[in-house]
Amino acid sequence: MSESDIDTASDLSPLLIHLLKGVFYRDQQEALWQSLLTLQGRVRDYVTVLGLELVLDEAEGYAYLRQTARGDGEQGPPRLVPRRQLSYPVSLLLALLRKKLAEHDASGGDPRLILTQAQIVELVRLFLPDTANEAKLVDRVQGDINKVIELGFLRRLRGQNDRYEVRRILQSFVDAQWLGEFEQRLQEYREHADAQ
Repeated sequence: MSESDIDTASDLSPLLIHLLKGVFYRDQQEALWQSLLTLQGRVRDYVTVLGLELVLDEAEGYAYLRQTARGDGEQGPPRLVPRRQLSYPVSLLLALLRKKLAEHDASGGDPRLILTQAQIVELVRLFLPDTANEAKLVDRVQGDINKVIELGFLRRLRGQNDRYEVRRILQSFVDAQWLGEFEQRLQEYREHADAQ
């Protein structure tokens, strides 16, 4: 093993640890991001053994690991990345944020989409049962916002507790095809809200 192999191996470990923990953003650690760009071939080879694949979006500045897709009846290693069942309100919020992000991108301007808590509440209000208790509604939506932050699709702005940045990785999880079916899904959500 040469000295350069040792350096590469010591650079590979922190990258793999960050990726195994979750989504890795360029703006959080620029030096480590540069290592990822340099070593992405080695990272891909390593995670393939685990049944994972590297998803790297250089333009948007994020990377994450995803379970390799398997065909019906195809055997492979057990799932390392668990699937998460999302509640109706969280799924709805993700869909609405993705639609808002698409509208924002179409209008041009600032590449970052920043929303206030009040704007997010207004997005969701149409799909929730009417309530006379505004504070209860805001608390309910704030709980959903916190879950979306935990999932990594929203980021609270520093020093501004009621302002959030919609993370671009949302585009990777809620894709264009899914967004195309959005109106049908919204109708289902409206029916679900009316039934409650």
